[in-house]
Amino acid sequence: MADSIRPGRGWLLRLVIAFGFAQAAVSMARPAVSYRALGLGADERAIGVIAGVYALLPLFAAVPLGRRTDHGRCAPLLPAGVVLIAGGCALSGTANSLAAMAAWSGVMGLGHLAFVIGAQSIVARQSAPAEQDRNFGHFTIGASLGQLIGPIAAGALVTGGSHGDAMARTSALALLVSAGVAVVSFVSLWRIEHHAPSKKPAKDAKVPVHRILRTRGVPAGILISLAVLSATDILTAYLPVIGEHRGIAPSVIGLLLSLRAAATIACRLVMTPMIRLIGRTTLLVSTCLLAGLLCAGIALPVPVWALAAMLAVLGFCLGVGQPLSMTTVVQAAPAEARSTALALRLTGNRLGQVATPASAGLIAGAAGIGAPFVMLGALLVGAAALGLRRPGPSPSSPPSPSGAASTTVTDRDVRTPLAREN
Repeated sequence: MADSIRPGRGWLLRLVIAFGFAQAAVSMARPAVSYRALGLGADERAIGVIAGVYALLPLFAAVPLGRRTDHGRCAPLLPAGVVLIAGGCALSGTANSLAAMAAWSGVMGLGHLAFVIGAQSIVARQSAPAEQDRNFGHFTIGASLGQLIGPIAAGALVTGGSHGDAMARTSALALLVSAGVAVVSFVSLWRIEHHAPSKKPAKDAKVPVHRILRTRGVPAGILISLAVLSATDILTAYLPVIGEHRGIAPSVIGLLLSLRAAATIACRLVMTPMIRLIGRTTLLVSTCLLAGLLCAGIALPVPVWALAAMLAVLGFCLGVGQPLSMTTVVQAAPAEARSTALALRLTGNRLGQVATPASAGLIAGAAGIGAPFVMLGALLVGAAALGLRRPGPSPSSPPSPSGAASTTVTDRDVRTPLAREN
């Protein structure tokens, strides 16, 4: 899919800026949705359902979008995603029922998925093999900056404590502002895609989904990504609930969520030296294991300063799983189906975002608000066990066309991946 002549890196800077604003809007809207739902009388179960619906529409749309992107243009998905994100944020802010909030949260999730599939596919298509780690790393740092700024902005705008009317009103304002932040993405959505799409192959050349999933390394990458993203998602949706139960102000919760994002950025800045120092497998397993223990520790009634320290270390650990799982999936998948493989990974992520918050809501209602974090701890420990398996060659992968190099992951290939997320 790549041309022999590659563009400069101005397109990457514009893509990072656009994704930074889009991710900031979503990261601002997610806790604001939880606060607005609380202001409208939602309990822990309802919060879990609303957080799950965010991923429901993307769950069914990911693979078709990936198929389309494999042999078509990627750029049209970016403005479409921004429109859906902005619309979902604004309409969530004006909705006066929990059912409407859940529906518009799903629209926001669909927009985020469309943007991510388009953006990741552009980076993969327009980057030479030697540039992919660096370019995806810069792309993901832009996303983490959005995750850093969004919760702070939401926490600064949402006020009212336990007073439902005030919280509902100020969280609605935060959602409307997040819609405006998403719209700012349009200022840099120009001349991002330079490569003409490859010639559309015959129908029988389309790589079946089951063969992609049978490629060694792809299932493990998907499951590890699901566990790590579920942890991030539950932290975003349920830390406001923890704050309400423990009397922590929304502004402080916003700072804590942003501290987690800042630690993730720091992790990605030093990931390559860490891989060289201790090895890819050791890094992946140890960070997933430590993240699991820290997630479970959030259930304990610790003071705010201790919670901040735990979230900082947790954010650093969670910064490892997503990029390394992405590297595994992209390099293991057949070259002509990389966008579909990325979409399958995102499908796994969204499946986790549907099932995990719903399960968390049920567990929180039955066993207390700290129980979902214990569940996340167990999920991350399981991910650490999966990380012990090294990806290998797929027995079903056909030879690459035109003598291209195999896309199978080897130890040498994965010594220095940097970062990708979604």
